Amino acid sequence: MGWTIRSLGWVVAVGVALGTAPLAFADGSAEAGAAKAQGCQACHGPNGNSVNAQWPSLAGQNAAYIEAQLREFHSKTRVDPSGLMPPQAAALSEQDIEDLAAYFSLQTPTGLEADPSYWQAGEKLYRGGDPARQVPACMACHGPVGRGVPSAGFPQLRAQHAEYLIQQLDRYATDTRYTRDSKGQSLGGPDDAIMHTIASLLTPEEIRDVASYVQGIR
Repeated sequence: MGWTIRSLGWVVAVGVALGTAPLAFADGSAEAGAAKAQGCQACHGPNGNSVNAQWPSLAGQNAAYIEAQLREFHSKTRVDPSGLMPPQAAALSEQDIEDLAAYFSLQTPTGLEADPSYWQAGEKLYRGGDPARQVPACMACHGPVGRGVPSAGFPQLRAQHAEYLIQQLDRYATDTRYTRDSKGQSLGGPDDAIMHTIASLLTPEEIRDVASYVQGIR
């Protein structure tokens, strides 16, 4: 993938330095987004709080990340095994994308409970990583309480469904979250390369543990 643990360390350091100040939404209107989001509720729930563990909650997610994901679904850069998101995103204009991102970023995540059997091991990995295997702490890019780094486009993770997080970490680990160019290289960009490197170092049990912990973060 062209990324080394050394370059990962540099990106992690940048993520910490950037802080968590939110980005402006360009021309996005949260009010307009509220009306447009009605069609999103079937999968992502009222106000972006998903009630289906297979679909992500969008409430409180930073606008930059939502915009990026909708554009990637629109261009079919990001793979959706269900086949639902690409046609949904293809029907959106650039203004629609900005409006939806503005709306969901201002909603409040309701929060979920962590599995008591796994969250403590997950907290250790999330907050401290595993230096012996050169696995960086998740909080370096996603923040100490999972709010992400909007100015860098790093997503909020707090209160996300553990089942959904496990799916995505598995797809990162197997390098199947994004489509490929004619040379077979992932089109996911540098963030995909970073997450592929990290996720591929984790065991299935560690992925389960950290996903459970994140689900319970408030």
